Amino acid sequence: DHDRARQAVEAGDVLPLRTILERVEREYPGQVMEVELDQEKGEWVYEIKLLRKGGALMKLKILARDGTILGFKEKNGKPLHKGEPR
Repeated sequence: DHDRARQAVEAGDVLPLRTILERVEREYPGQVMEVELDQEKGEWVYEIKLLRKGGALMKLKILARDGTILGFKEKNGKPLHKGEPR
């Protein structure tokens, strides 16, 4: 919840969102569409969805404690044309 996340930032257990977004913008430029901060296996993790150039959608998982990128997925944003397989 919001209060626990805020307390984690204030306690220094989680990097501020601004710091995380600055790092993401340098390595993965795009428009931030959604941000979540959740606990997974006892660690705070930021999940950030980006809209990249060309329409690709990228989802990043970032360790909130130090900004380490845990993984990412990217979906190609090119539109399908009639007759193409999905």
